[in-house]
Amino acid sequence: MTAIYDFHEGTTPLLISVPHDGRMIPDDIAATMTPAGLAIPDTDWHVAKLYEFARELGASVLVSGYSRYVVDLNRPSTGESLYPGQVTTGLCAAQTFAGDDIYVDGGVSPEEEQRRITRYWQPYHDQIETVLADLHARFGYALLWDAHSIASVVPRLFDGELPALNIGTNDGGSCAADIAEAVADAAADSQYSSVVNGRFKGGYITRHYGEPGNGIHALQLEIAQRTYMDEISGAYDAEQAGKLRETLRVMFGAYLDAAAK
Repeated sequence: MTAIYDFHEGTTPLLISVPHDGRMIPDDIAATMTPAGLAIPDTDWHVAKLYEFARELGASVLVSGYSRYVVDLNRPSTGESLYPGQVTTGLCAAQTFAGDDIYVDGGVSPEEEQRRITRYWQPYHDQIETVLADLHARFGYALLWDAHSIASVVPRLFDGELPALNIGTNDGGSCAADIAEAVADAAADSQYSSVVNGRFKGGYITRHYGEPGNGIHALQLEIAQRTYMDEISGAYDAEQAGKLRETLRVMFGAYLDAAAK
């Protein structure tokens, strides 16, 4: 893995982005963090491992190497909230999802934030742009799948237990309706509960890169972690993950087939 990301080039029009499974924290940043921050509890645990099979299906896969606490790749570099009026975390989060301080001194200075944008945020987004442009040139269209997971219960962010599969298309703005419907139908026909544009409508990556009018379709899938891991121990559950992968295979097939029509 490079310092910023790992990239696998595929053979289909599909790019899978995994921006929140990175674990690395540079020593100089780690020295400013609290024990709660260093534990990186809001990592999208094991998502890169869960999606490894997609390479066999011909997907390109882009995986961040650094923790979202270094800089959040799924937030705009300008810092505005994607969910106005709701609790969320920013570009360089000051608190965990549970509300614990990440930094000893409370947060990140504007100068340090800009340094992290240049060093860590921009290269990841440059790669997304490059890959999508290449896929569009090769196939006439491109598909982006932003892969995420989150604890099933996060009281500070949402009420109750999250559905297993949370599909986001920015309320239809990032993906053509027929393509999104095909993916949503595949999820609805599975053993898992699902919702479209519920609490998670897609973050910056989905919203920024999705241009269905120009043949670039983007969606986010936020998976409740109970579906593939033990949320108490943090251990990956290979048996449960295998079952989930079969549903993901069907969803990928629906995405590719609908876009090719």
